[in-house]
Amino acid sequence: MEAPLLADGLCIRPYAEEDIADFVTAVRESVGTVGVWMPWCVGSYSSADAKAWFDQCSANLSASHAYDVGIFSAEGRTLYGGIAINQINRQHNFGNIGYWVRQSRQRQGIALRAVRVIAAFGFNFLKLTRLEIVAPEDNIASRGVAERAGAAFECVARNRLVMNGQPLDAAVYSLTPGQIK
Repeated sequence: MEAPLLADGLCIRPYAEEDIADFVTAVRESVGTVGVWMPWCVGSYSSADAKAWFDQCSANLSASHAYDVGIFSAEGRTLYGGIAINQINRQHNFGNIGYWVRQSRQRQGIALRAVRVIAAFGFNFLKLTRLEIVAPEDNIASRGVAERAGAAFECVARNRLVMNGQPLDAAVYSLTPGQIK
């Protein structure tokens, strides 16, 4: 991702060092919602944790292995959360979309808008032919975003995700080019 993706009132761009403090704040405020589904979202999340994550994201971006980036306000300054296309399989030309939105910005349509933007990037720039959204079966909010984005529900896959060392059943959704609402 060479330039920010600007669309629908959002700026989707790689994380930068100046985002560390806001990222830590976003993670810590979101333990009660995001932390239920994402084990890295803990009250003890630190600047060192954020720096290590940003470094990993940067390395993956440079190698075109994954596109874990931030969701920001239109001018690119206020962090709303994160979104990614990762787990890219070039042999079968698909990837996974994952997302989270900080607690103070949830229920404002941010995740839905970000999914639309990143999916368009995946299809138009990365030339993927399938994107999957895989969410724990009980994560109603994440599943709702997938459904509102026009993703097709395919199945509940048994033991599809592992969280805190325990396998979880997960709902599998797919997007294909031209399917985004």
